[in-house]
Amino acid sequence: MLYCWLQDSLGRVYPATKPARTRELKLDAARGERLSAQVCLRLPGEAQQEVDVSAKAAGGVSVRLRRVGYVPMPHINTGTPADEREGAEFLPGLVPDPLFDESAFVLPPEETTTVWLTLTVAPDCRPGARSVRVTVKLDGKKQAELNLVVDVAKLVLQPRRDFPVTHWFYADALLDWYRLKPWEEKLWQLLPAYFRNLTEHGQDTVYVPVFTPPLDGVKNPSQLLAVTKTGRDSYRFDWKNVKRWVDVARKAGLTRFEWCHPFTQWGVKHAIRIYDGANGDGKLLWQPETPATGATYRKFLGQYLPELEKFLRQEKIFDKSYFHVSDEPHGDEHLENYRKARALLKELAPWMKVMDALSDIRYGREGLTDLPVPSISTALEFRAENIPSWCYFCCGPRGRFLNRLFDTPLAKIRMAGWLFHRFQMQGFLHWGYNYWHERATQQLVDPFTESAGRLWPGWPHGDTFVVYPGAEGPLDSIRWEVWAESLQDMALLQTAGIKPGAGLLKPLKSFSDFPKTAQWLRAARRKALLSC
Repeated sequence: MLYCWLQDSLGRVYPATKPARTRELKLDAARGERLSAQVCLRLPGEAQQEVDVSAKAAGGVSVRLRRVGYVPMPHINTGTPADEREGAEFLPGLVPDPLFDESAFVLPPEETTTVWLTLTVAPDCRPGARSVRVTVKLDGKKQAELNLVVDVAKLVLQPRRDFPVTHWFYADALLDWYRLKPWEEKLWQLLPAYFRNLTEHGQDTVYVPVFTPPLDGVKNPSQLLAVTKTGRDSYRFDWKNVKRWVDVARKAGLTRFEWCHPFTQWGVKHAIRIYDGANGDGKLLWQPETPATGATYRKFLGQYLPELEKFLRQEKIFDKSYFHVSDEPHGDEHLENYRKARALLKELAPWMKVMDALSDIRYGREGLTDLPVPSISTALEFRAENIPSWCYFCCGPRGRFLNRLFDTPLAKIRMAGWLFHRFQMQGFLHWGYNYWHERATQQLVDPFTESAGRLWPGWPHGDTFVVYPGAEGPLDSIRWEVWAESLQDMALLQTAGIKPGAGLLKPLKSFSDFPKTAQWLRAARRKALLSC
């Protein structure tokens, strides 16, 4: 006897999850919305069998099926109470996360396995109930039929407004995983799939590695801009690869561009590593200890920055670009270094507005950064002082705060868009789209077996990436799918005209104190869908 049941996307299903009896499931949806559900399977006995799951959707609804894979989580993520860790009874152990493009596979005995359904409702779908019939076969023989009902509302979902989203994209990770050299043709063939994946999950902004990003240690060169030293302090620039990157991104639907930090991370002390030669394969233009605001780097920036402005205006992306100084400065010494670096940029590029991930409110008070990006642990302090800001989370904060880790409850992840709308954040930044390296090294890891950059517990499992490398492009994770649904919920609130201070959102008190249950989410979504 094969056990089959349905579950929505707001709870993980583990290998030891016991069967349920949900043969029919109802989901609410806007027209133009994408949503998810799970088909859960458990085979008793001792013999494995071939299973084939298929789905047929009514008109106006399309469906995609993917097998949910399990990856190891050898330790719990520290700093979070047990009642806010999903799967506490199963972990350490295997967690469901990667999604594989297959719905016919070998079903192991005495384990629960899941197929992820992605349902897309057409914008012109007629309102009302739409049925999705799920058929499960074992060794070619039908075993069960399950019924998923999508209740389509009249509301047509509109694109999210005024909330840019970026996850840092690591070209060096692609180069290393696929064993490529910068910037050989195979990489350019891979990029469209990765860029489309960003836009499909609500991202509109992409990091441009015009130079090798000065993020998390010394990285393998991945410098788009070809720099040629033509004299003692003179340089020539070839923007060909930069333009190609921008063109590929725009074709995939990305509309905003985030430009490389010009000073080193965690201190603003030095010039970044820039290479002499095409594709960043030459020698360094200066020693790594070259001062950030010294004469050597000042002369370089004095030539590079006007060329950057010219390129942005020619490509008509000047007003769609974001610029940095240095990532995560903290403490008094960093503050003073940041002041000097910012003054240098204002002198050489007065047109440049900057943003950085930093949580010390002094940067906002002094106007050192035009658009602060504080951690969600301090973002509301900036808001209280009327300092517009983006926000971010990464390794922390943990505890009861919003996050997106292997054991963060999926319903909690899904609240992200609600919180961003409630607290009027201006955008969101995360550092880990595809960080597949050991922390602060050039050593590649296997993301299917290592999910903390080999730095647990400092880095928690699930922080470093949201996609896995596939043969021809990215493999999604269920965290990434639920994240995309959270951004859709933000678009739903905007489309429905629900104001940040509306009664529906009053239970959201802070980034740690907010509703975290599937029941609340279902009820709140239904109210939003029926509000207009």
